[in-house]
Amino acid sequence: MAEDTRQDKKANFSALTDTNGMTRTSSMSSAKSGTSKKLVIKNFKDRPKLAENYTEDTWLKLRDAVSAIQNSTSIKYNLEELYQIMIRSIFLFLDRTYVLQSSLLPSIWDTGLELFRIHIVSDSVVQKRTIDGILEQIELERNGETADRSLLRSLLGMLSDLQVYKAYFEERFLFETNRLYSAEGQRLMQDRDVPEYLHHVARRLEEENDRIVSYLDQSTQKPLISCVEKQLLGEHMSAILQKGLSILLDGNRVAELALLYQLFSKVKGGLPTLLQFWRDYIKSFGGEIVCTPERDKDMVQELLDFKDKMDNVAESCFARNEGFINAMKEAFETFINKRPNKPAELIAKYVDSKLRAGNKEATEEELERILDKIMIIFRFIHGKDVFEAFYKKDLAKRLLVGKSASVDAEKSMLSKLKHECGAAFTSKLEGMFKDMELSKDIMIQFKQYMQNQSEPSNIELTVNILTVGYWPSYLPMEVHLPAEMVKLQEVFKLFYLGKHSGRKLQWQPTLGHAVLKAEFKDGRKELQVSLFQTLVLLMFNEGEEFSMEEIGTAAGIEEGELRRTLQSLACGKARVLNKIPRGKDVENGDRFNFNNDFKHKLFRIKINQIQMKETVEEQVSTTERVFQDRQYQIDAAVVRIMKMRKTLSHNLLVSELYNQLKFPVKPGDLKKRIESLIDRDYMERDKETPNQYHYVA
Repeated sequence: MAEDTRQDKKANFSALTDTNGMTRTSSMSSAKSGTSKKLVIKNFKDRPKLAENYTEDTWLKLRDAVSAIQNSTSIKYNLEELYQIMIRSIFLFLDRTYVLQSSLLPSIWDTGLELFRIHIVSDSVVQKRTIDGILEQIELERNGETADRSLLRSLLGMLSDLQVYKAYFEERFLFETNRLYSAEGQRLMQDRDVPEYLHHVARRLEEENDRIVSYLDQSTQKPLISCVEKQLLGEHMSAILQKGLSILLDGNRVAELALLYQLFSKVKGGLPTLLQFWRDYIKSFGGEIVCTPERDKDMVQELLDFKDKMDNVAESCFARNEGFINAMKEAFETFINKRPNKPAELIAKYVDSKLRAGNKEATEEELERILDKIMIIFRFIHGKDVFEAFYKKDLAKRLLVGKSASVDAEKSMLSKLKHECGAAFTSKLEGMFKDMELSKDIMIQFKQYMQNQSEPSNIELTVNILTVGYWPSYLPMEVHLPAEMVKLQEVFKLFYLGKHSGRKLQWQPTLGHAVLKAEFKDGRKELQVSLFQTLVLLMFNEGEEFSMEEIGTAAGIEEGELRRTLQSLACGKARVLNKIPRGKDVENGDRFNFNNDFKHKLFRIKINQIQMKETVEEQVSTTERVFQDRQYQIDAAVVRIMKMRKTLSHNLLVSELYNQLKFPVKPGDLKKRIESLIDRDYMERDKETPNQYHYVA
């Protein structure tokens, strides 16, 4: 008890220590203004004394009260009385005063906790009932029922304070969690589809994280979440992907795919496993598109759509993960080359369909975007020489028949190819454009030349001068032209060779075209036709009806071309000829006459679309030329390597060839070319080691 016996003119204060260790202070209050009174508080005359049995009686009351609480019976003592003599308050006061003065004494609070841990919490019965109760509450909550979170928070907080949380609770809790989610994962993988299962896993993870925030110790988070992820995801990764990845990708289930990636990114080995399944899916799906001949018609559009779809998945669902993007590229390159040559051919034809006049599908900007996408697919192709051959053939038709939709688009595509494959790849294609531009200048000069001729022609002739090395090779075909056309050809030949002596001109009728003026009952029309169609129609100026054989003999057109030409004039949309008998196909003995009753809403009618269609023979011829060119390239590469190395083993030579050649080639084909070069004395076998070659200078 603190005492202060000082007295002076100021007010006196005394501090009284209450029995529960709390301090009360009395202060003087001011009286009315003008006067003041002194309040004097005096100390006790005698020091307060506790009753002799105070300690025994107090402990007896406390013991009975604690026992009553533990046994859930009524307490016979006054609660206020019990509160004033609370052990916590007494011991805390001693901790703050007496114990602090001696460093050797342990804290009464810590000692109390230790005693509570040893004698109560560590008791096997108490411990079991406590932990069982906690786990039962958590299990109820996991099953969707309500648990007393406040009670759980208090109990688990107590275990943490007593430093027995990990040993008494966490180990059993994680064991039970592991057991629960192991059984749940196996059951739900059988019962639920993958999207539903993924949402369930996400919900479970969210629930467990909420438990950590609400009542579990923060240290439990890592092992708990790892346990859930392992049992619901890690143990079922392959099963989830086998059962559901293709369904999610086929259905473009973007939300579930993003969730799948997010969940698998949490599990050890999750993303590599997902990446492998993703790669395999692309190879399988793409392989179906490429290796099914029945789908050739739509192959390129399907590939473009598939690439767009996979790009979107990689960006929207797989967080633009570089590994996944590279795996996608690798998969596309693998499946697109499963079927050699055909994809390259069809890509070239697809580009032709987009760059051809009459393509109303796209604006200039849309066409540019389509070409950019095409280049991405083109990049995956190994045999780019096949693409070049078919692209060159189709470009020639577009330029010579005047069917190119846009010169700007043509040059843009050329620029993209040059950037992708180098100047050597596009040099011939660029040469084709130069020929067309030079031909325009030549025709301006030819028209001026014709104006000075004494006998002007009724025919307006336009000639394109083509450099043989730049353009596709065409089989020479001699047709029977009208005398006036032959005369005009000779005039042009005289004019051109007069300016360019030493050059040789060879007329190529296959891609020639004309505009004819025709008189029908309905009035005059202009017909835009091929040269072969022109020769057939001009015959009807000389007679009314001819057989197929008569037309063929008079025009000198090869039989296959003749049938196609007659079919286009008598069996197509614009039937300017009548066929007897009627039918879709032209047969031997069919007869034809001029359809004077022909009607059409347009003045100029295009019938020469037939020139843009590829024949089977043309397709085969283009492919064969590619293979022939490849043989030349292999021969040149072998000679170049042997000239530099002088002596080389077969395996090393083949390895060098694979490094240099830019198209796929089989070992057997290389062996044939090597044998051919040995036969032609470019190289020889070593006499003692047949697998060794020597260059022959």
